[in-house]
Amino acid sequence: MKVAVVGATGLVGTAMLKVLEERNFPVDELIPVASEKSVGKEIIFKGKTYTVHSMTDAIAKKPQIALFSAGGSTSLEWAPQFAAAGITVIDNSSAWRMDPAKKLVVPEINAHELTANDKIIANPNCSTIQMVVVLNPLHKKYKIKRVVVSTYQSVTGTGVKAVNQMMNERNGTSGEMAYKYPIDLNVIPQIDVFLDNGYTKEEMKMVHETKKIMSDDSIRLTSTTVRIPVMGGHSEAVNIEFENEFDINEVRAILAKAPGVVVEDDIKNQVYPMPMNAHNRDEVFVGRIRRDESQDKSLNLWVVADNLRKGAATNAVQIAEYLVAQKLVKSAVLV
Repeated sequence: MKVAVVGATGLVGTAMLKVLEERNFPVDELIPVASEKSVGKEIIFKGKTYTVHSMTDAIAKKPQIALFSAGGSTSLEWAPQFAAAGITVIDNSSAWRMDPAKKLVVPEINAHELTANDKIIANPNCSTIQMVVVLNPLHKKYKIKRVVVSTYQSVTGTGVKAVNQMMNERNGTSGEMAYKYPIDLNVIPQIDVFLDNGYTKEEMKMVHETKKIMSDDSIRLTSTTVRIPVMGGHSEAVNIEFENEFDINEVRAILAKAPGVVVEDDIKNQVYPMPMNAHNRDEVFVGRIRRDESQDKSLNLWVVADNLRKGAATNAVQIAEYLVAQKLVKSAVLV
């Protein structure tokens, strides 16, 4: 099994390598890929040194799977070329998510839709992934009418530049700015660019991606996405209105049994999900589970996950694991 990691030197690419190693994914040969300025550099994977390759060289090496985390424009240019060579691409950018011909996959929900013919598979947005992992089992039981979500997102979602900005501000040193405004001791109610409807691209991603992943266009969702000065993971306050009545203890039981979900909901002992505890974990944590007393058949939840892990790298690797387990990938052949 040859596996290419495109964007191997970035934050998510580094996380992908870590997850591949931790989960003991069957990598016989790793092909790290990065921009031209990084070609020739070396990385270590499972104690072995690998040289960073160019895109063209990576395709020539015929990996079965290529995990992409190098931005939308790179994916639009190169993912089709990898796919044309028979390589299955799992892409972490937004480039292919809403393409009707491409699957948008969270393994706990819709991996069963994948076939051997899916050569470009989209990895959803980080904030969407952790939310739908929690929403889906509840939707199956009670049918969701409407979701109102506010996110509190880690600077790691922006990348190394944002992490450096926050730490520079914290240390009182000047440096390159990832955001228009300071982020330390601040909250920025904008993630990605604003659209004509007054929402940001991040907010509308959550709307459209949720419907596609859960295969239900009837779900109404509105989102406010916010950047906060933390590392370790994204947090979300989620309000859900159901078609059907629910029992709060049954909700807890359903979530406790849901794949990929960990319930942390012990308010007597002040136990609830927090980014510092979700950091470097693959699960989605949910707590503060309580009825919305202002509206019938409505529920409030607090959802936290490591955005670089389940929100990106882990979800992509889990897709790859499914492909291998179901024998949906085979040796690539250049055409």
